Amino acid sequence: MKKDAILAKFRAERVIALIRADSSDGLLDCARALAAGGLTSIELTMTTPGAIRMLERAATELPDFLFGLGTVLDAETARVGILAGARFIVTPALRPDVIALCRRYGVPVLCGAFTPTEILTAWEAGADAAKVFPAEFFGPGFIKAVKAPLPQIELVPTGGVNETNVAEFLRAGAFATAAGSSLVDAKALRERNWGAITAKAKAFVAAAAAA
Repeated sequence: MKKDAILAKFRAERVIALIRADSSDGLLDCARALAAGGLTSIELTMTTPGAIRMLERAATELPDFLFGLGTVLDAETARVGILAGARFIVTPALRPDVIALCRRYGVPVLCGAFTPTEILTAWEAGADAAKVFPAEFFGPGFIKAVKAPLPQIELVPTGGVNETNVAEFLRAGAFATAAGSSLVDAKALRERNWGAITAKAKAFVAAAAAA
């Protein structure tokens, strides 16, 4: 899938599921549960043990899903992730070397940024969108305020996004959103309560559609 198609899917689906876990056990089933709720764009984080091996397996077994690698701090990790099947890369902070590597491979990169200066710097470096993190401190109003002078930059608020405020973030001008623990509850993941995760995904999808 080419970069434009991946970005179009983000815009259409509007919610990227972020899976962060203590182990890789059950992550494929979790991905299937999210898909049953309408979400197939999934970020697996490097903070999960065995993340690269799980990414490679997920990309092979679930080729119709859009798996990305998150919490990427350096270009080498980005490259390993892309070779393992990551279709997008996410950083928690401004990482110009990661942006450059992703541009070389033609893979979308969502670069972590918070202040207007960081957001503009990420965009000028070639990021496809700025991952506004942590978004919970200033909320949707911050997204709207940043978009006013910088309408050309796509913003993906992450952190504090839930089914009750996701529509507000989107109406404020967010290109898409990313949700972690509010979508993939650690207890539900640990207990393999896939029905609860599917139900939560459906709630996010409905809320995003209402925007």
